[in-house]
Amino acid sequence: NGVLTTLSLRNNLIGDKGAIAIADALKFNSVLTALNLGYSGIAAQGAIAVADALRGNGVLTTLGLFSCNMGDVGAIAIADALMGNG
Repeated sequence: NGVLTTLSLRNNLIGDKGAIAIADALKFNSVLTALNLGYSGIAAQGAIAVADALRGNGVLTTLGLFSCNMGDVGAIAIADALMGNG
């Protein structure tokens, strides 16, 4: 998709399986600049998948993860990915 720039899956309870699917799509993203995954039931496994997809993704500038239950492991994975993505 070369048109979609903002995607909100907030309150959709996609869980880790959904986050992994989104992460797979992010690896090929060239236009999505904003992604909201808040309140989506993502835990550590989903956060780690999103983090892996963020590495090298220079397009996404806004990522919403409010009230996800990713724990320390998931949060650290996201933070590490973002630190190397500047």
